[in-house]
Amino acid sequence: MANLTNREMPEGFVEIQMALLDAIERADRTSAQAMLRTWAAAHGPERLLAEVIEPVLAWIGEGWRRHESFTIAQGYIAAKVIEDALDQIITPSQLRSSENATGRPAVIGNIEGDFHSLGRRMVGIFLRANGWNVHDLGNDVPGSLFVETALQTGARVIGVSAMTLTTAHEIRKLRSEIDNRKLAGRLKLAVGGAVFVVCPDIVDQVGGDGTAASALHAPRLFDVLWEASVSAARPAGLSAAQGVLL
Repeated sequence: MANLTNREMPEGFVEIQMALLDAIERADRTSAQAMLRTWAAAHGPERLLAEVIEPVLAWIGEGWRRHESFTIAQGYIAAKVIEDALDQIITPSQLRSSENATGRPAVIGNIEGDFHSLGRRMVGIFLRANGWNVHDLGNDVPGSLFVETALQTGARVIGVSAMTLTTAHEIRKLRSEIDNRKLAGRLKLAVGGAVFVVCPDIVDQVGGDGTAASALHAPRLFDVLWEASVSAARPAGLSAAQGVLL
């Protein structure tokens, strides 16, 4: 495996970040889980997400985008380590809603044919922590179900995830579903997943209204798209947020 720890890390909690990367490199899920559990007990699950997990994933993703210091095998281990943390350390009930919690509904899921749930689950956690009422449809979701759930719940933003270029193109079917039902102004489409980090131009190709650089930035993107939806419903509204990148 490539040496993950022989590169500059982001500023912050470097010691735990480096330890996590070392555990990923050694495929040691047990020690990774133990160190993350200990750190979360001392600092809280919110800080574990924002100051350890998110920076490490962002660093890995940037290296992957540049084709440096990261292998598919390490990507698999990284995903499993973080899934362990989400399953056994961090739960939505542990996260405080922000003071500006709105209770706005949002629908998220992986597009039809996609089963890579890690990114979507992290987005859901950050959205809930920021006061959103998240309806998570899970993996392999057809476009019609996204739209129907959004209409039933009053959601103005649909968040759809895809890991690969092949599954990302399935998002076009969801775009067509929205457009054919004349809901383009009412429903905004946030897209995300590894392929959008590597190839940002795909956002426009699949009909997305915006993407975020990471799960940590997803709540801000959803805020922007929600306001664009509300504005589009007004006679003198603002233009849609097509192509916004946060």
